[in-house]
Amino acid sequence: MLQVNKPASEINRQIVEVESSPSQTLNHYFEIVRRQFPTILAILSACIILAVLYLFTASPQFTSTASMVIDTRKVQLFQQQSVLGDIAVDSATVETQVEILKSENISLAVIRDLHLIDDPEFTGSGGGLLGAVFEFASTIFSYGQPTSEFELTRKALERFEKNRTVKRLSQTYVMEIGFTSKDPAKAAQIANAIADAYIVDQLEAKYQATRRASVWLQDRIKELRTQASAAQKAVVDFKTANNIVDTGGRLMNEQQLAEVNSQLIMAHAATAEAKARLDRINDILKQDIPDANVADALKNDTIVKLRGQYVDMASKESIWAMKYGSDHLAAVNLRRQMAEIKKNIIDELKRIQESYKSDYDIAVTREESIKSSLANVVSESQLTNQAQVQLRELESNAQSYQAMYDNFLQRYMESVQQQSFPITEARVISAATTPLKKSYPKSAIILGAALFGGFLVGFGVALAREFMDKVFRTTGQVEEVLGANCIAILPSLSGGAVGPSTFRNKMTRKSDNPAPDLLRYVVENPLSRFAEAVRSLKVAVDLNSIVRENRVLAVTSTLPNEGKSTLSTNLAQLMAHSGARVILVDSDLRNPSLSRALVPDAKIGLVDVVAQKVQLEKALFVDPETKLSILPAGTTSRLMHTNEILASKAMHALVTELRSKFDYVVLDMPPMAPVVDVRVTSPFVDSYVFVVEWGKTNIDVVRHNLRGSPEIQDKLLGVVLNKADTKALARYESYHGRYYYQKYYARYGYVE
Repeated sequence: MLQVNKPASEINRQIVEVESSPSQTLNHYFEIVRRQFPTILAILSACIILAVLYLFTASPQFTSTASMVIDTRKVQLFQQQSVLGDIAVDSATVETQVEILKSENISLAVIRDLHLIDDPEFTGSGGGLLGAVFEFASTIFSYGQPTSEFELTRKALERFEKNRTVKRLSQTYVMEIGFTSKDPAKAAQIANAIADAYIVDQLEAKYQATRRASVWLQDRIKELRTQASAAQKAVVDFKTANNIVDTGGRLMNEQQLAEVNSQLIMAHAATAEAKARLDRINDILKQDIPDANVADALKNDTIVKLRGQYVDMASKESIWAMKYGSDHLAAVNLRRQMAEIKKNIIDELKRIQESYKSDYDIAVTREESIKSSLANVVSESQLTNQAQVQLRELESNAQSYQAMYDNFLQRYMESVQQQSFPITEARVISAATTPLKKSYPKSAIILGAALFGGFLVGFGVALAREFMDKVFRTTGQVEEVLGANCIAILPSLSGGAVGPSTFRNKMTRKSDNPAPDLLRYVVENPLSRFAEAVRSLKVAVDLNSIVRENRVLAVTSTLPNEGKSTLSTNLAQLMAHSGARVILVDSDLRNPSLSRALVPDAKIGLVDVVAQKVQLEKALFVDPETKLSILPAGTTSRLMHTNEILASKAMHALVTELRSKFDYVVLDMPPMAPVVDVRVTSPFVDSYVFVVEWGKTNIDVVRHNLRGSPEIQDKLLGVVLNKADTKALARYESYHGRYYYQKYYARYGYVE
């Protein structure tokens, strides 16, 4: 049970957040949920209640759906091209049709056909309390003027478009039309009416376009017929005037010019080929001995044979020259034979050169002859070029007018046919039927959303409360933040009576007040959890005495009203009740509340004893039941420098005297934040017990006061969390809950 406090330097350190494992993080969130469970449960319950109220008050809505498809396959009879040119159906076309379905033109057509401006669902308040309020407000601001038909139509259109849905199903050509209404039959009727209105609109649009095109085409055909006839007559007259005769669609001089030009191209190619061969043989003659590739390319057996002999002799000459020397007779003979072979090769190449030169001269002469013929044909054709240009222009005009006439005549026939039999690519594949189940509100979805949203909001509020909760609630917080041992957690005692004559009444007679006396709670309720926590504090004091003397105990706190006086009194009562000699000294000279509660009639006390005005024995009060000695503060109303009194040698001497006469000296000290009196008592105090109110005292305030009092930290026995809510504490540290205490003391009939 004995625990040594951490060094003071650890209290002054900044809190460093260490990265934790995922399992620790998850466990941390579970702990938050457990601690803030009432808050989360309250918010979750509120969300579910609101969802249930909404489900009971919301008007049910029914949605009916019809499906349409844009069919690209047409009836075989009408497969010819439309007058306006049918556009291939693609993704953009389908999306365009979806927007047409959403247009006001279709919506207004349905509103007119079904007389929806007379339906209260479309022109009324819209149902519900909010709708009624809006309707009443609009009636007030309209100054009693009747609503016009245009205003009713626009209002109905707004409601209509709000309840209508049109969408394309995935990447298909199918469009889904849905409508939501309070009446299921009306929803189906309107959905089917939208589909019918769309088909009628498409048919009407095509009919009007075809009719306008037919009228225009009829006038245009008459004009084109006249123009085509005039163009053809002009072509015939021009040919007759210029003696132009066609041969297979071409003029005679044109055919002759084409043939001569073709011959010239072939002659030019032959000349280029002969020139290339002559240039190649000239390059070969520049070599001493042509290589194997050149010899093979010429396809001359004589050169190939001579070159082979030359190579063999060259190989032998090289070997003999190395073996016998270059002046040897055999080597000289070989070189002579090689020179003879080389001369023969050159003579053969010159013969081939003369042959190639002859071929080249012949090709050049032939090309010049053809060029002369071409010049004669060109000079002859120039006489008829102007006539040919005019003829081609006339023929082109005649063909254009005829093609336009034929095309417009075909379109006119199609338009007449389509005007008699209008068709559309869209058709209904699934008509809307009366829905059997409501589409809104969906109970499961709303309840699920309320459950999920309520949990999220509750968890968010729980996190906010955790982050904003800058108070002590667990022993782990005390040990982590302050570096001190949390000795005990005292439960909150509600309904206690602490009056000005409580202690005096306990010394003389039994009180008739049924409420427990907080200052004697351990005596009157020895089996309570509060008494057990005070016992753990006494055990810590006794165990710490093994290390060093621990007889003078000072009980203090950060702020007033944290229960330090209640703890010091009950600790002293417990020690005295167990048979030890104990004295309780009220050292809070600024506000001696303990003296007023225990011995309100006392006229002398600690101040008088320190001032040596009275003897110690005369200032003491003894509890006849526990034999606890009480030393009140005395008259302190005019004292200004109480810290000087507590730091005086007389006070030190008094404590030394109390050490010799009592086993335990319990000092009820003032709080540390308002006054500095506690810091001056460190020379004669063995250990300090620091009281912190559970769930109320700010962590920063406690840490700041202890950080500024290193002398208190060095002698700090531990921290006591006071006024803890046992029900809430069980959510923070389950082993501090009420269950274990109730189970253990049930045999004694004790229930806290």
